[in-house]
Amino acid sequence: MTTAGVVGLGIMGSAMSGHLLARGHHVVGYDVDAGRLADFQRAGGHPAASVQRVAEGADVVLTSLPTVDAALQVCAELASGAHPGLVVAETSTLPHEVKHRCRRLLVDAGAELLDCPLSGTGAQALERDVVVYGSGDEDAFERARPVLEAFSRSVRHLGPFGRGSTMKLVANLLVAVHNAATAEAFALGEAAGLDPQQIYDTVRDGAGNSVIFEKRGRLMVDRSYLPATAKISMFVKDVGLVTDFAAGLGVGTPLLDATRPLYDRAVELGLAGADAAGLLDVLSPPHRHREEQS
Repeated sequence: MTTAGVVGLGIMGSAMSGHLLARGHHVVGYDVDAGRLADFQRAGGHPAASVQRVAEGADVVLTSLPTVDAALQVCAELASGAHPGLVVAETSTLPHEVKHRCRRLLVDAGAELLDCPLSGTGAQALERDVVVYGSGDEDAFERARPVLEAFSRSVRHLGPFGRGSTMKLVANLLVAVHNAATAEAFALGEAAGLDPQQIYDTVRDGAGNSVIFEKRGRLMVDRSYLPATAKISMFVKDVGLVTDFAAGLGVGTPLLDATRPLYDRAVELGLAGADAAGLLDVLSPPHRHREEQS
């Protein structure tokens, strides 16, 4: 089996490494959080002392990182340990220019970087229900395919490097709007006296259903926002990425623009670390919160 490396063992990275281990891959991993590394080791993974060591010991490396700075630093460290034939699949949602900077670092070191963001929540990742939006060198992609298929239900190669991130922004526009639409529908139904479980069951059976309604609506029924499957803070970042990308192309995003204040308001309410289902608390009438607290 291919030796796989995983850098970033958070919500998505730990799910990916778990599926790789379950399918017999030798997996080396690294995270700055010692607790995550310990969990990874207990699951059967092989902790590495550094990012460089991951590059040295793996055929294919997956990166799942929270910020631009983290991605650039990790790619520089992977480049320092790169060997001929190393393929790195970058799965984070980041600006195109950052992905290209990361690719240059790896290519200059004799390796290859693929742009492979994922469609799906952390909960879906645990169920192996994510889709890989892959792009980049086709030969390198085929070498990485067995690793990508181990943790996903669908792997798509969308063309030249960067197309994966473009598709991810298109998908994230829809997800961000669907989150808000789902919260708005629940807020309206509850204010009118409908039972949340009844809303969920009935809408799922009709034309208004969507994947996001099923995933987020389930959490809205119980107002269960922790642990987050996709944090509100992440959507604040992603909405900004989509908006900036669309503006650069001269494309208006009126629906997305209407949702952005809802995410910002959720952060103001202390919900940055909560699941995006927490948008319901932004839209619900004040008396609803008082009733729940009494």
